[in-house]
Amino acid sequence: MTAPSDRVTVRLTVNGRPVAHVVEARRSLADFLREDLGLTGTHVGCEHGVCGCCTVLIDGKAGRSCLTLAAQAAGHAIRTIESVAGADGTLHPIQQAFKECHGLQCGFCTPGMLIAALDFLRINPSPTEDEVREGISSVLCRCTGYRDIVRSVMAGAAAMRSENSQGAAND
Repeated sequence: MTAPSDRVTVRLTVNGRPVAHVVEARRSLADFLREDLGLTGTHVGCEHGVCGCCTVLIDGKAGRSCLTLAAQAAGHAIRTIESVAGADGTLHPIQQAFKECHGLQCGFCTPGMLIAALDFLRINPSPTEDEVREGISSVLCRCTGYRDIVRSVMAGAAAMRSENSQGAAND
């Protein structure tokens, strides 16, 4: 049993919503998201930060939720795969590209891969295939040779650039 002194109140923003929750001081952010908040899209694979399945955005940058304590995330903005699609269920361009280019495979690595790709494309919106391979190398996929995933990221990047240029033209 956990002693009361081993518990902390965590206040953070998750997918745009403020959250305050009492957790064990040693609880990982991944477990907090999955078990306490019911956001099961963040997957836990190796629990050592190697596989990348647990990747979320922490203040807009990719981070490993299995290596981050929930208490360390206090005061930060966390974004999970559940927030990527539109509120009406419309897929984000990167999600649509993964669907159309068959980048999904079994789906276990997909949430972490999508989040890592979003972070990578924030930094490099017009990557080459080699840059995509490097950019997504932090997430391991056991099902593919990455060909369709790379194609998906490239297609998603193009769709995001097109969407951004159309938005700028309409401003």
